[in-house]
Amino acid sequence: MRRAFLVLLALAAVLPAGAGAKTIRFGGETVTAPDGWPILRLAEHPHMCVRLNRRAVYLGTPGAAQRCPAGIMGRRRAILVDPGADARAARVQASRISPAHISAAADYTGLGFDACTAPSRRSMSAWAASPYRAIGVYIGGLNRGCSQPNLTASWVAEQTVAGWHLIPTYVGLQAPTSSCTSCAKLSAAAAASQGSTAATDAVNQARIAGIGEGSPIYFDMESYTRTASASSATLTFLAAWTTRLHALGYESGVYSSSASGIADLAARVGSDYDQPDDLWIANWNGRADTRDSYVPATAWSDHQRIHQYRGGHDETYGGVTINIDNNYVEGATAGATSSGDDPQGHFDSVGSPAPGQVTISGWAFDPNAPQKPVSIRAYLGGEADEGGASRYELGPVASGERADLLALYPRAGANHGFEVSFPVVGSGSQRLCVYALDLGPGSDELLGCRNVGVPVPISLLRTKAAGNAVRVSVRCEWPEGTQCPGQILVRAQVRQRRVVHRRGRQKVKTRMVRRAIARRAFRLTGGRSHTFRVALGRRGRQLTRAQARPRAHLLVAIPGGRVGRQLRLR
Repeated sequence: MRRAFLVLLALAAVLPAGAGAKTIRFGGETVTAPDGWPILRLAEHPHMCVRLNRRAVYLGTPGAAQRCPAGIMGRRRAILVDPGADARAARVQASRISPAHISAAADYTGLGFDACTAPSRRSMSAWAASPYRAIGVYIGGLNRGCSQPNLTASWVAEQTVAGWHLIPTYVGLQAPTSSCTSCAKLSAAAAASQGSTAATDAVNQARIAGIGEGSPIYFDMESYTRTASASSATLTFLAAWTTRLHALGYESGVYSSSASGIADLAARVGSDYDQPDDLWIANWNGRADTRDSYVPATAWSDHQRIHQYRGGHDETYGGVTINIDNNYVEGATAGATSSGDDPQGHFDSVGSPAPGQVTISGWAFDPNAPQKPVSIRAYLGGEADEGGASRYELGPVASGERADLLALYPRAGANHGFEVSFPVVGSGSQRLCVYALDLGPGSDELLGCRNVGVPVPISLLRTKAAGNAVRVSVRCEWPEGTQCPGQILVRAQVRQRRVVHRRGRQKVKTRMVRRAIARRAFRLTGGRSHTFRVALGRRGRQLTRAQARPRAHLLVAIPGGRVGRQLRLR
């Protein structure tokens, strides 16, 4: 795919198109752009931010790891020529009729961030080490400033299973007196219809991304100058936004500056105005709370607020740097929700401290029996319904103290953490999935899946060459009683002769090649060791006779990995 893309890039051409314009051909597409617009080749700059509000022509597919400032927005001006866009659009169109991956608003209290473009899967995995568990994602809108190559239904499903809460955000028409000078503005005369149209489009974009009914969508209304006419038009637009979202089965949220959009909404508290369900308050005062001087303490007080308390800056976790805004979240998010009867929890971390051993940590409780410890089940190799995954019953281990849970779930209390080690039969890179088992009505809950590298459970204790054989002592570190099948292989450099015909003459040439000189299959029991005798083949016997200090390479392999050692044959 990479090679084909570079070929398409090489075919890009710029042709004269008349006064003040140029014609660009790329990947079978032809577009015309003003002469002064730069042409940016994305294959040469994989981290380039594809800014949709910039007067530029982008050629290629936007990268998964774009480096974008957090606060980009404005009217779409850029031209993006992407050879693979049609195929992806067809897949998106097909996904419109698929059921959403997540639905219903999920409560979350804690830290979050928003970035201009949804981070790649690798970046999200790296940021599992961050203090954040919520992320704002820009699902669409006329004034959305960045491309979103990563924001797909599969990305949404993967991140919510990993424990992330999403804040879906739509950047549509802005207030008539908006501080965003490059943005498209709403019209006072058409504000109601424009707000309704924006909500319809936002729902379509949310469904494509796998965000279903019951989830919140926040309208991004940037700061504006409060005048009588501007405030009236903006409130009319936002009321229509809320009404239409409710009709389509979604919750309504509004993001705005504390001193403009939020102040205007707060001024209508107690009236018959159709208020949004949740507020996202932009006030960069550095305080991680949801108090605001413009909003009455009794309004939007039932976990219905988010506070953006710091603007764009770089932060780095897991070696990945992203430019973000900071948020304190105590409002509705879209997440991997469950019924009120299902267990709640999170799979925090996984490691493998030794061969055949895995350690996991997290927390879980069941709302039906909030004081009882929940049993944990793990699957090595994938989720429960994936073929080939091995099941491990860990018992009611979710009973450790977790002080952070007490404030979030006072009825359940703090004693629902788990950190447990258990033996596994598997090695190499593995996907481990963890479930909390239901105690009453409801069903078991998937807490998440993470990758773990399990060391190969084979130890080479001793090796010795004796006559025409090699003795190898091997130990299997898998749990006692399990079968540990494998193979012992001895390879060496041997001389290979071949006849070359050139100009009617024959000439014998030799070269050194690596060949197996001994091989043996074995089957050990986990936790045991054994010494195996591996007889040398004909090549091995010839090698020991022909060389004074013959050397070879010993390899012991089992499913999922192998270990090796250099070996002197005599």
